[in-house]
Amino acid sequence: MSFADFSLHSDLLRGVAALGFQAPTPIQRDAIPPALAGRDVLACAMTGSGKTAAFLLPILQRFMTQPRGTIRALIVAPTRELAAQIDEHRRELARFTRVDGAPVFGGVGMGPQEQAFRRRVDVLVATPGRLLDHMRMPYARFDGLQVLVLDEADRMLDMGFLPDIRRILAALPARRQTLLFSATMPAPIVALARDILRDPVAIQVERPAAPAVGITHTVYPVPGELKSALLVELLKQPGTRSVLAFTRTKHRANRLADYLARHAVKADRIHGNRSQAQRTAALAGFKDGRFQVLVATDIAARGIDIDALSHVVNFDVPNLSEDYIHRVGRTARAQAVGDALTLVSPQEESDLRSIERAVGARFARVRLPGFDYGKRPAEKLEIPLAERIATIRARKADDRRRARINAERRAARA
Repeated sequence: MSFADFSLHSDLLRGVAALGFQAPTPIQRDAIPPALAGRDVLACAMTGSGKTAAFLLPILQRFMTQPRGTIRALIVAPTRELAAQIDEHRRELARFTRVDGAPVFGGVGMGPQEQAFRRRVDVLVATPGRLLDHMRMPYARFDGLQVLVLDEADRMLDMGFLPDIRRILAALPARRQTLLFSATMPAPIVALARDILRDPVAIQVERPAAPAVGITHTVYPVPGELKSALLVELLKQPGTRSVLAFTRTKHRANRLADYLARHAVKADRIHGNRSQAQRTAALAGFKDGRFQVLVATDIAARGIDIDALSHVVNFDVPNLSEDYIHRVGRTARAQAVGDALTLVSPQEESDLRSIERAVGARFARVRLPGFDYGKRPAEKLEIPLAERIATIRARKADDRRRARINAERRAARA
């Protein structure tokens, strides 16, 4: 099957060809025909399955011959990165057409986004919070809306956006086509779909119980305090060109990126506390090879689309098997091969065994030759909790001592 079999406009097919797409993926084969026919769609599809083109192509095809002058499609995504990625994909597919659009997300000024509303661009790609900020203004009108897309709905649920989504839905025209895409279908998403979709075409595609076939999984058991030192040594091994490293928290992402930089590894980080400019710069630097390592949290990494990613590193073992599959699936995309390395401390072994049971595989445990697993770390990535508490108590005691001395001095002067 080819994209021409969908009877797409020739200018859209030129955009598809320019992107190098050879044949539709399973989600595209299943979702594009009903979406082109105007049906609502409920699709269960993972990141990397080609779902973005599965909803963009029907939208663009629909608008090719329509008069312009109103916002006709709204795509809602959970993160800035995913919204930016979708809008970039829209621009690439529509490069030979007159269909325009704009991204709307936080971390940047609202002025240019307001102008996009006032220009009535054809396709708006937005995150929930910033979209609601604009929807309080009179210029944010959706009376001509024809298509609504909710992408990665399960992640929006995880991030607490479901109430925001329902507020957005209440302000949109009831007569519209709705396309809902989600990697999983938890009960709240099923209930949402039941409320907003009309006789939808349900699609279940590429819902793996195990990671992709082209991934080599390797586990490195290591004391927690030596993880960062081991990672530095692993990054010196041949073939570690571009590495996406996952940490459990934003603070650990900062500390790990700083540690790597101190040890002559070109690295940056991406997480929710960074500004949009910082996140964009980090991702651009990683894509063009200026950074060997991009340290990320799970939520911030949603929507990141990177070609030729050689390694994914689980610096911290994820709590859920689905998070493991999401993480490692970012390598070995599009029939490529890749490596997934997991650094596991003794405290994380139970989580790793749960992941292995869920995916039905036992991952190889190896030790890096020449690495001293018994040494004391020269510097700590993370200060132990008891030590942090003691430092805070000491600082507060010092503050009280100084306050008492100042009070005594003031009393003596009086």
